[in-house]
Amino acid sequence: MARNPLKRKGNVAGKVVLITGAARGIGAGLAERFSARGAKVALVGLEIEEQDRVAEQIGSNAISLEADVTSWRELESATTVILEKWGGIDIVVANAGIATTGFARSVDPVAYEKVFEVDLLGVWRTFRVTLPHVIERKGYLVAISSLGAITHAPGMANYCAAKAGVEAFCNGLRVELRHHGVQVGVAHPSWIRTDLVSSADAHPVFGKLRTGMPGLFGKTYPLEFALNKLERGIIERRRTIHVPRWVGGVKLFRAFIPPFIEVGAKMLGVAEADAAAVDDIRERGAREAAMTGHAGRAATERRAKQSNNA
Repeated sequence: MARNPLKRKGNVAGKVVLITGAARGIGAGLAERFSARGAKVALVGLEIEEQDRVAEQIGSNAISLEADVTSWRELESATTVILEKWGGIDIVVANAGIATTGFARSVDPVAYEKVFEVDLLGVWRTFRVTLPHVIERKGYLVAISSLGAITHAPGMANYCAAKAGVEAFCNGLRVELRHHGVQVGVAHPSWIRTDLVSSADAHPVFGKLRTGMPGLFGKTYPLEFALNKLERGIIERRRTIHVPRWVGGVKLFRAFIPPFIEVGAKMLGVAEADAAAVDDIRERGAREAAMTGHAGRAATERRAKQSNNA
C-alpha cells in the first residue's frame, strides 16, 4: 500500500489551526480540508456572516471569530477565545489579504494604504499575537505571499510591495525562531481563481492589463489546484510553497524581471490604461474604482469609517 506523502512530516489531526481571511477562497478551503483531517480550526476575519456559514458547514471542529488582522485588540480577543476553547495553537495561516486596482498617481489613498495594513502589517500582528502559543507547542507559522512579490506589475505596486515584505519578513523570522523549534513558511501562489482575482479581471480598466499578461504570468489556476499544493506544503511544514512549481524557478531570475516588465509595458497598454483609469475615477469615484473583492471592500470601508470618526 502506497504511503500517503502528506504524512511524511506529520499531520494536522488533533492540532489547533488558526486561519485568517477564512470566509471564502483559500482560507475557507484550507479550513475545510484541515478539519476533514481531524484538526480544530479557528476561522478569523471580517466577513463574519460568510465565515459563520463556512464554520457551520465544517461542524463542531470549527469556530468563527470576527477580527480585523490590523487590530491588536481584536486579534488578542480572538486568540483568547481559541485558548479558552482548545488550550493552545499549533499552526497559524496568515492568509488575510486584499488588493486594489489603480495607479499610484490617481488611486484612492485610503484603499491603497489599506493593502499595506492588511497584507503586511496584518501578517506581522497575527504572528506576534499568536507567537507565544506557537512557541509553546513548537508549531508552524505560514504566510500567504504571492507571485506579485517577485513580479512587480503596474497597477499593483502596493500589493507587490506588501507581498514582497511578507516574504522578507518570513525569511528573517524563520532564523529568529529556529532555536525555539518553530518553523516558518511562506507561500507564493500565482493567479488563483478566487473572489479577489475574479473581481480584478472584471474591472473595466485593469482587467485587460491582468489578462493581457503573457504566457504563464497571466494564467489563472483553479482554486482546488492551489488548495492541493498549500495543504501539502502546510502539513509538511515547508519553508516555501510555490503554486505552481514554476513560481520557484522565477525567483532565480528576479533581477531580470523588472526590465522585462518595463519593456512589455507598451505592449500591455499601460499608458492607455493610465488615462482610462482617470476617466473611470471621474465616472465612478476613486474609492469604487479601486475596489477588488469582498474582503477588500469590507476592510476599506471599515478603515474609512475609522478615519471619519478620528
